Parts: sequence; C-alpha cells; structure tokens
Amino acid sequence: MTLGLAVHGASRLTTVEVDTYNAELRDADGFVGDRASNRAFRSILDDWRERLRRLDENHEDPVGEESSSEISKKKLDKVLVDGDTDAAGLVLSTIEDFAQELATVIRRFLKLKGWKDTEEIVVGGGLRNSRIGELAIGRAAVLVKAAGNKVGIRPIRYHPDEAGLLGCVHLAPPWIFSGHDSILAADIGGTNIRAGIVQLNLKKAANLSKMEVYASEVWRHADDKPKRDEAVERLAEMLRKFIARAEKDSLKLAPFVGIGCPGLIKEDGSILKGGQNLPGNWQASGFRLPEALQELIPTIGEHQTVVVLHNDAVVQGLSEVPFMRDSERWGIVTIGTGLGNARFTNRADTRKEKER
Repeated sequence: MTLGLAVHGASRLTTVEVDTYNAELRDADGFVGDRASNRAFRSILDDWRERLRRLDENHEDPVGEESSSEISKKKLDKVLVDGDTDAAGLVLSTIEDFAQELATVIRRFLKLKGWKDTEEIVVGGGLRNSRIGELAIGRAAVLVKAAGNKVGIRPIRYHPDEAGLLGCVHLAPPWIFSGHDSILAADIGGTNIRAGIVQLNLKKAANLSKMEVYASEVWRHADDKPKRDEAVERLAEMLRKFIARAEKDSLKLAPFVGIGCPGLIKEDGSILKGGQNLPGNWQASGFRLPEALQELIPTIGEHQTVVVLHNDAVVQGLSEVPFMRDSERWGIVTIGTGLGNARFTNRADTRKEKER
C-alpha cells in the first residue's frame, strides 16, 4: 500500500476501530448465522406452506403457486397489507419464526469477546429493504431486549444497495478528499456487482452525513456466469464509465476506489476465505483484486489510482459512522446469502470531536 493510506481489511480506520468482522458462529447443525439468512427466511416460509398443505390436500396456497425462493419481497409486503387473513397470517408466522432465529443469532454475537458492551446494532442486507424485513428486525429487537440485553437494534438508515457504496468513503483517509468532491465505489456480492459515484457533499456536512450516491449501475453476474477475469474487466468497464460521467458532469473525482467484498480480507488485498460465492476463484493465493483494478485503471485524472478493499458488511456498517456519535461500541449484521457481521468502536479522537 501507498504510505499513509488505509490498508486492505484494516482494523484501524479514520473514525473507527473494526473490532471484529466475518465472525463464524457454529453449533451442531453448522454455521449459526445461516439460520438468519435470506435463504433461511425462504426456508421458513416454505415450511409453513408445507404444513398447511399436509393438513388439507385440497388446500389453496394463500400466496400462490410460485416457489418460496421465487416470491418477491414486494409481493410478500403486499400480501401482508392487502392479502386475506390466511395469506397475511402465513407471512406473519414466517416473520415471527425468522425473528426468533435472528434474535438468537444476535444474542450469540453479543456473547463474543469482540462484541462485548455493544450499545447499538444496525441490520442491513437485502431483506432489510422490505416491510417484512423491517418487521422481522423490530420483532428481533424486542426479543433481544426481553432477554436482558440493553442494546438498540434498528434497520440500517440507507437503502442497503446505497449503504454498500456510501460506506466506502470511510475507507479513505480524509486528506485524499482535498480538492475533490466525489469518489468511486463498488459493492461485490455473490449475485450482483454494483458500482457508482458517491458525492461527498462536505459543504453541507463536514462529517459526511449528507453524502449520497450520485449515480450507480448494477450487473447481475449470476445470470452471465463469467470467469473471474471477465468479472474484473466488467467491473473496470463500469468504473471507467463513471470516470467519464464525472468528467462530463464536472465532478472533482478523487483518485480513489473503495470496494466492499465478501470474506476475510488480508492486508495485501487477497481474500483469505468467504469468497466462495464470487464468480471464479477469488481466494487464489496470487489474486489481488485491488492490484488487478489498478492495472486496468492506472490513473484517475492526473493521479495514480488507489484501490482499497474491505469486507462488505464492514463497508455497509461504515455508512452509519456519522450517526453513531452517541454509541461508543456498535455493530452491524447483514441479512443476505449468509449473515454478514462487524463490530466497531468509535475512535477516541472522534469522540472528543463530538464532545467539542
């Protein structure tokens, strides 16, 4: 890494310490986090539908004939509000069972050394972007508190897709923003790759609480099944497009690209584990995404491009930094293919700044 820049997967960032991330809780049945994933929610929904079918062979499924994995969150939200009592009851039963699992997993996290004294937890990931997800989070929050844990639990503030880009700003050291008003960001997942421009809006709020996604694009790579190098090249194409967009729109783009990616990120930019759902072998010892992108995009404007990689749950959590001044220790869980997680402690100098 260039001297003075945050390292990949860093535990010490400008505003927070990353106490722990990508924690893998296990029990006799496997990874505990899998019990509160999007796949788990669908499995619970399917289980309730099957119970009703077993009771009555002529039973008409209240949510239709689609498989549980294919029913959209939007449809389930609509059933909850506008569906008949049977359909709404089915969805509510699913929410309740899932909330119980989510609460159990959060309580397990709170027992870990790295999660000691956590004051607040935000919940991100795709399921959060729905009413069913919000209700599951709210119900889990009540269950966790009822079990004697004085921790606040709420949905992440930003749309999860935007949070995965906005948090990238906090991977960069503040000096890199001198003379610039925006950065490039990317969020890499097992199904999609999203990239975009984040506008800092520092004149509106020096603490970055007014930053916003200026423009973004998503590529559903799971449909195309690309090789790893093809996926990296496609990401580079997306970023080049936004470099041109920034120039056209007279944005002062910093020579920085922040990236969130699943897995345990090593200081050299390689992925130690957790990248198994990405297209191709991203955990190969010789592969480093930041280096690959720097070769494809060597400069932004007149300056050498700097790429910084961190875990995607960490990055989503970092989008909350401006709003966590009243909580010294806080965390995030993300409900997606698995259950991402990270715990943060606000830096002492940041807390002093708040006190002033």
